[in-house]
Amino acid sequence: MPHSQLRIVIVGHVDHGKSTLIGRLLNDTGSLPDGKVEQVREMSRKRGMPFEWAFVMDALQAERDQGITIDTTQIHFKTKQRPYVIIDAPGHTEFLKNMVTGASQADAALLVIDADEGALEQSRRHAFLLHLLGVRQVAVVVNKMDKVEFSSRRYEAVAQEIKDYLAELGLQPKAVIPVSARNGDNIVSRSEQSDWYLGPTVIEQLDAFRPQQTSPDQPLRLPLQDVYKPDDRRILAGRIESGRLRVGDTLHFSPTGASAKVISIEAWNHPETVLSAQAGQSIGITLDKRIFAERGHIAHHQSDAPTLAHRLSVRLFWLVSDPLVVGKTYTLKIATAEHRVTVEQVTAVIDVEDLSSTPGKAVRRNEVAEVVLRSRSPIALDLASDLPRTGRGALIDGHDVVGGCLVVEIEDAAAANITEVSHTVSQEERAQSNGHKGGIVWLTGLSGAGKSTLAMALERALFDRGWQTFVLDGDNVRNGLNAGLGFSADDRAENIRRVAETAKLFADAGMVVIASLISPLKADRARARVIGGERFHEVHVAANLATCEERDPKGLYKKARAGEIAEFTGISAPYEAPDQPELVIDTDALSRSEALAQLLDYVDETLGKNSLKSEKELTYVI
Repeated sequence: MPHSQLRIVIVGHVDHGKSTLIGRLLNDTGSLPDGKVEQVREMSRKRGMPFEWAFVMDALQAERDQGITIDTTQIHFKTKQRPYVIIDAPGHTEFLKNMVTGASQADAALLVIDADEGALEQSRRHAFLLHLLGVRQVAVVVNKMDKVEFSSRRYEAVAQEIKDYLAELGLQPKAVIPVSARNGDNIVSRSEQSDWYLGPTVIEQLDAFRPQQTSPDQPLRLPLQDVYKPDDRRILAGRIESGRLRVGDTLHFSPTGASAKVISIEAWNHPETVLSAQAGQSIGITLDKRIFAERGHIAHHQSDAPTLAHRLSVRLFWLVSDPLVVGKTYTLKIATAEHRVTVEQVTAVIDVEDLSSTPGKAVRRNEVAEVVLRSRSPIALDLASDLPRTGRGALIDGHDVVGGCLVVEIEDAAAANITEVSHTVSQEERAQSNGHKGGIVWLTGLSGAGKSTLAMALERALFDRGWQTFVLDGDNVRNGLNAGLGFSADDRAENIRRVAETAKLFADAGMVVIASLISPLKADRARARVIGGERFHEVHVAANLATCEERDPKGLYKKARAGEIAEFTGISAPYEAPDQPELVIDTDALSRSEALAQLLDYVDETLGKNSLKSEKELTYVI
């Protein structure tokens, strides 16, 4: 019975014969369409060139025209054992970026080396990249043995050289195969010219490789790709990268810490009820309660959680001409998550020739380095040595992939010499003493909707009643707590996070915190709700844009219309109104006193003396 498809990446120096090897593989396994060899012969004749097996691949048009492979191309063929996809990765240093894309999808690799030239620096770089990208099944093809007259002595010297280098990377080649790709020696059938060689042919070694299989017994990692709402259901979709899950399991989600029980597993084109799923399957799940979960979050079991970190060490390969420098910020993509990270330190730059390392402040093109990255937001991840799928990533600058990396060390945000101290005063005692519960009242709405006016009026009214209360106003916190933040998307999200964390501390102390911020994005407010927990209440101070622009208490709309303020909410940037806020106050329809009365009634009901009979603590942010 045929085995499942295997993905092979073929790498090597540009002149060492990779494309010739692929052309020969296609021909000798009967995988070429009828007439293809004759077409290539005629093409070669017209160009005055000798016949080249490298020209058989229609997909490599640029290679036939320019004489070099300039893209990563997938080529399908079959043996009696299984179907294959060969990823022909470029050999020129200029095109190593494409190789990162190709090799990261591969189950195994063939590293092609010229028997006469041996393992050149570029060959060593490719070997290091295979190591970096987690390709553990590697075979070496010593090509062009006809140039050295199939010398066993030369073969042994090249084989030992590359074995020693791979051993320092922790890789042991499955085979080192002497071939002449041009003549077909040891590709499919054994060659009489190398009767001293007793190992497998190339095809035999390919058939001996095994597809990458992630054990279902490993810790569960389900990175979310998206959240779908086809009807009244909310389906969290993703590919299980390791482990297994079942209906009824309680899943936790990092980095938020939210948890819920799986009530169904949705599988595409699967009419029968699915009760379990495991590594390698793409699924959707529905949960028993609504939680904040989005693309990039990782579902896992409580007992085997990924590490949450703000600081991590990676081993990376730099791909572009602009160097990586300390202090610069990039996007780190791990699984489906993307995080903004800043280079804190270049610990060492590694020489791929002898794997020695030296300190450095920058990493240049095609260099390998150990680098420390720091993120404002917590990153859920694993060591690459433990769980490669959630421990391997890419650095992105703008829209370009600039480096590939492995996570080699993690500074656990929860265990970095920090021990949480338990309070001896309970929330219930604080509430009984204050005569009200602590809470977060989160006021969101357009500029000019009346948030600050309501917040200050509510603070005054509650204070006059003897309540412990304080306003966190969006403008005020930017003069102190968040003075170092700008107005980029990342800084705005961090602004909300800091206010939410501060509000939670006030609420924990038993105070009613009134947070007044535009907070235009649902995702940012959802993160704030996760931080605040059950005590978080969202109040939408609603007014239409025309009303807000007519009021314009700070003159900001006028400046925005004049082009003096970029990305101004409501004019040149979106405001996403809450779907299900705890309270809506329509300041278009209500006077200030009516709006305050409505808000006071709500706070009285949920946080006042009557609410103390409830067992649940509530937190409110306005």
